[in-house]
Amino acid sequence: MTKRALPASATVSEDAGGGRLRLPAADRNKDAIATLVAGLVEDRDSGHALELASGAGQHIVEHARRSPRITWQPTEVDAARRTSIDLLAQDAGLPNIRPSIALDATAPGWSDAHGGQDLILLVNLLHLISTEDCRTLIREAGRALAPGGQLMLYGPFMRGGELTSDGDRRFHAELTGADAAIGYKDDFDITDMIHASGMELAQLVEMPANNLAFVARRFG
Repeated sequence: MTKRALPASATVSEDAGGGRLRLPAADRNKDAIATLVAGLVEDRDSGHALELASGAGQHIVEHARRSPRITWQPTEVDAARRTSIDLLAQDAGLPNIRPSIALDATAPGWSDAHGGQDLILLVNLLHLISTEDCRTLIREAGRALAPGGQLMLYGPFMRGGELTSDGDRRFHAELTGADAAIGYKDDFDITDMIHASGMELAQLVEMPANNLAFVARRFG
């Protein structure tokens, strides 16, 4: 993953002690996201889910708690965050969370080693990477899904090329001011990338705080 210059507002994390980290944004949105994700797998007796860019581990612990029949694989490029993920999973005592692994979701070819996924999740990353990296990530996710598998992408997006709140306009300006290659992606462009990657857009869900969740399904 190309290291990008990010404003302080995009990199907020807190030391939760003993190697554990806490991302305040994850605490704010994890319940709404977990409710959506649980609905995507509620009819499954088993399955494999891959979370890209798992952060400190708050999300995947909640997913594993709500959907115990699914095996959850967290990934992170940052070693300190992988430590936090594993410690939070250990604290939760959930046997359906695998040890975290290093994975750069913007690297071409990662799907070769991670195929057959029933569900792939990504939360709050696309606005922090370039459009080309975003295209690579979605293409590789499509390849890593099993036929009929689902991809869920969550975060802040433009709607039809427009920023739709003062907060979004301010945050997008901070992002592009730090690095012109990053910033909010447009919902139409994400939909096009999904379709170009062998998937169909199954749901586009309005989420709290003016965020969106794209749910895509691989053909087959």
